[in-house]
Formats: sequence, C-alpha cells, structure tokens
Amino acid sequence: MNRVLVTGGSGFIGTNYLKFVNKKDYKIKATYYENENFYKVENVEYVKSNLENLSECKEICKNIDIVIMCAANSSGAAIMERTPLVHLTPNIRMNLNMLEAAYEAGIKKFVFISSNTVYPHVDYAVKENDTNYKFFEKYHVVGWMKKFTEEVCEIYSNKIKNKMTTIVIRPGNLYGPHDKFDEEKSKVIASLIRKIVEKQDPIIVWGDGNDLKDFLYIEDFVRALDKIVENINNYQVLNIASGKGITIKEILKKIITIENAEYLNIKFDLTKPTMIPKRLIDISKSKEIINFEPSINMQDGLRKTIYWYKKNFVK
Repeated sequence: MNRVLVTGGSGFIGTNYLKFVNKKDYKIKATYYENENFYKVENVEYVKSNLENLSECKEICKNIDIVIMCAANSSGAAIMERTPLVHLTPNIRMNLNMLEAAYEAGIKKFVFISSNTVYPHVDYAVKENDTNYKFFEKYHVVGWMKKFTEEVCEIYSNKIKNKMTTIVIRPGNLYGPHDKFDEEKSKVIASLIRKIVEKQDPIIVWGDGNDLKDFLYIEDFVRALDKIVENINNYQVLNIASGKGITIKEILKKIITIENAEYLNIKFDLTKPTMIPKRLIDISKSKEIINFEPSINMQDGLRKTIYWYKKNFVK
C-alpha cells in the first residue's frame, strides 16, 4: 500500500485529487495551513502544517512513500500584477523545504505541480523543452519561482549520487469545482461564472476578451496526475492541458448560454489587469507517455462547474 502525502490538501488541486483517489488502496495524509473550514475527503488524515517551517515538513514526511506538492500561494491576475512578490519567497521556502524533507525521509517519488508560466511568450503551442528563461513580463516573478523549483527537482533526480525521483507537471489553466470563486483571488473562469450567476449588470470582463488560453477541467487533470503517480518512476517534465485554445469571449458566450443570460450587458474593461494574450500548450508527450487524452469538453466542464458553484454558494 502506497503511503501518499498531498500538501495543500485543502486547495483546489489537492481536494479534487483526494476525491479522485480516496477509493484506492492508498494510505493518504494531506496538509492544510490555517483555514479549518474546508471540504474534507473521507479516509484522509489531515494535518495542520506550515510548510515554511522545515521541521514541520520533516515531520509530515515520516513514513511516506510519495509526495504530491500541490501547496502554493496562488492568486488571480490582480494580485499577480500588483503584488507579485507574494508568489516568490513563501513558495520557494515551501518548495525547497519539502524537497529537502522528502529527500531526507527517503521518499520514492516527489511530484511537483509547476505552471505554464515557465514558458516564453510565443505564438505556437509550447512543448516541454521550449523553456528558455524568458518569461512574459507579468509572469516574471512566478515564472522564475516555478522554474527555479523545477531546476532543484532535476538536481535531486539527476545531479547527485543518491537520487530521488521527481516529476514536474505543467498544467494548463485549470477550472472546476472547489476553485476559488471570491472576488479577490478567483481566476478568469471562476470569476465569470460568479458574475453571470449573480446576474451582475453589466458583466465586467477584464481586458478585451480576445486572450487565447488552454483551459482544462480539473477532473481530467487529476486523472492524469493519478496516472503519473502510478506509472512514472523516473524524472519527467510533462504538460497536462487540453491541447486546444479558446478565447475568453468564447468561454463567456458558453457560460451565458448555459445560464440563459443573453439579456445581460457585457462590458470589456481594458483598464483592468490581464495576463498573457496567447498561451497554447502541446500535450503530445503526455499522450505518448501516459496515454493522456482530455475527456470533458468545455461546454460540459463549464456546466459541471456552474452546477457545483450554485449548489455550494447560491442560496
């Protein structure tokens, strides 16, 4: 029986992964930080832990086989643009502490959830070897933080005598149940769903709506993550995304159609913070190595997310 530690078990990725694997023959421990009020998955041992404290990281890594590093200080476009340093020191401390603690504990496998912010600003669909240390300007801080941690992962796997298997995952833009839907921290899909379900008038869309992104429903992502945990035993870097581009305007139209809200006024606000205008992601390597293929299309993913949001936030 694999003994699995999921850091950030109260967060978006962590919660969905725990829900996905809780029927498996795993002994699972998950960490949370401060907030005690979060969705708890059955058969999971939850441990309150500050991952910026190395001694606490060492404690939670005892008697563990696999670490999945989902914990991160994350946010939406506004925070990323106005106060980017919130992504730097805390995340680097957490990542390095967990890698050190896992290595000392003799962990078999360390899975790091990275980001597509590590890629340069290009027009084509990026492959895993397309990183070149040139980041979209607004991603400079978070991109360097993620890429630096990726480099440290490779050190543990390839550059020392007694190696630890590390696996780096670069997700597309994830959305779905258990995401952040608050005004301050929500990302674009969660934000649009909240505004449209609330029937805000007008609906304020940040930017011109023409940004082209790769969005992946969270269930597809955690299914791929589970395949990686079970089947990969050597250092790898993998894109896990939809492999398709869609504009914010197209997503907006789909949400409006699902909600029968065509009567709402839409206002595109060019003064609001926006991120990279185009990000396409190549998933051919993941198709080859873990036979990954997204199964939930955008329309169905949005419908499922809206249903979950209404059930949990709308009275």
